[in-house]
Amino acid sequence: MASAATAMSSASRTLLLFSPFKTSLSFRKIPKLPSSINTACFCCCSYSTQLQSQFQTSRRRDVVEILQQRGLLESITSSTIHDAVSSGPVKVYCGFDPTAESLHLGNLLGLIVLSWFQRCGHHAVALIGGATARIGDPSGKSLERPELDIDTLRKNSDGIRDTIYKILLSNSENFSILNNYDWWKEVRLLDFLRNVGRYARVGTMMAKESVKKRLESEQGMSYTEFTYQLLQGYDFLRLFEKEGVSVQIGGNDQWGNITAGTELIRKILQVEGAFGLTFPLLLKSDGTKFGKSEEGAVWLSPSMLSPYKFYQYFFSVPDADVVRFLKILTFLELEEIGELEREMGRPGYVPNSVQRRLAEEVTRFVHGEEGLSEAVKATQALRPGAEAKLDWQTIEGIAEDVPSCSLAYNEVLNLSLVDLSVSAGLLESKSAARRLLKQGGLYLNNSRVDGENKRIEAEDIVDGKVILLSAGKKNKVLTVCSSKCSQVLDIGQCRIQPLASQSLPPLIQLNKRADGDM
Repeated sequence: MASAATAMSSASRTLLLFSPFKTSLSFRKIPKLPSSINTACFCCCSYSTQLQSQFQTSRRRDVVEILQQRGLLESITSSTIHDAVSSGPVKVYCGFDPTAESLHLGNLLGLIVLSWFQRCGHHAVALIGGATARIGDPSGKSLERPELDIDTLRKNSDGIRDTIYKILLSNSENFSILNNYDWWKEVRLLDFLRNVGRYARVGTMMAKESVKKRLESEQGMSYTEFTYQLLQGYDFLRLFEKEGVSVQIGGNDQWGNITAGTELIRKILQVEGAFGLTFPLLLKSDGTKFGKSEEGAVWLSPSMLSPYKFYQYFFSVPDADVVRFLKILTFLELEEIGELEREMGRPGYVPNSVQRRLAEEVTRFVHGEEGLSEAVKATQALRPGAEAKLDWQTIEGIAEDVPSCSLAYNEVLNLSLVDLSVSAGLLESKSAARRLLKQGGLYLNNSRVDGENKRIEAEDIVDGKVILLSAGKKNKVLTVCSSKCSQVLDIGQCRIQPLASQSLPPLIQLNKRADGDM
């Protein structure tokens, strides 16, 4: 039992084999949300009545205190925020600049904190920076961001809006999605300088940490970036005045931008009651950023990273980080997390059991029950020796996550397992394959193969399409065969359309990359 669990945390190498015919690809699009989201706001509730009712039933929990207990609180602009969030429902916002097609793991804490406010009866506002993304936030950056054209920004805004919508809706209907481009497109430069710029002190702006670091660097800072804090400050001013938003949240690198907003509200409107709250950046115990894989960013959109791969990333979290991540990335009660921590120190603890719980909770939050089910099913089915029977639907769910090549059906049928292991690129030589067979480490469709003379039969090709080979408990090969060139195969988000009139070489290496193990 322990050895199997240990194997689940090791790295793996996987290969996907497709039929050798020319393919054309078309990607399925995520269904669009109501067109109202494309403009200023998508609001899922009537704020005054429904939200007040939810707040009364939430037992007036101090959400700021909850965040502090879970390690999600870095700084607050005023201690009176405790009274503000305890005395009645408030509106709280977090900004997301559409600099990519999808949000990534670095944005997850903002959604987590917004969700905590929702769960405590408050109204969450997600602000997409369709305007400010054209400038680029210099916070935490050593170089100026590349300029994005308007079409790219619109596409990116649509993508992250869809993700935010699905995640926040899973908590409650108390949320809105806004885009600051809807008001910035109406702002005239001279009006902005007269009505807002006169209240901004250059000395204060120069003293911001994000500005000082850039000015001291070799690259310096452009005037465009320098004004970003004033633009974000105006966003808060506008939301406070027009939407009743009184709290802004962000990572600790946003402190200067957030306080720029609270200062503008105090000076221009001459009122108190605007608050800022920051949470720590998502770091590992060694101080490095959490949220990067060998293949780059860990995206939240399933079109850029499958739920299976997302799940695997959290399953591989080191023991030193898993308890802290349970506190900040899940909504489990602290008592339950404490019990899980104690379980890790008990005799007979199965390695990675707590990581599995972390992976389940975070995957459910981001991808929903359906995404979690897909990830768990693929994880269980792809474990060498697993009892779960493989089928095409299970393998299709992870097909895009593994390296690939192709072999024709008639070339695979009756081929020895030794030869197939080498042809597919799983093992380097026939001698290595024979040696692994004798050691009991070569698997066909998750079943251990003992005989060296094993040849591939029709029943070994799952649904007539795929073969899964495993070398030991690390290496896997996914083989796709086709008995008919007219057959259309659906692989994850892609449709693969064979063209029978075209002929290709018998073995096509498409790509290779390391995969996290199950």
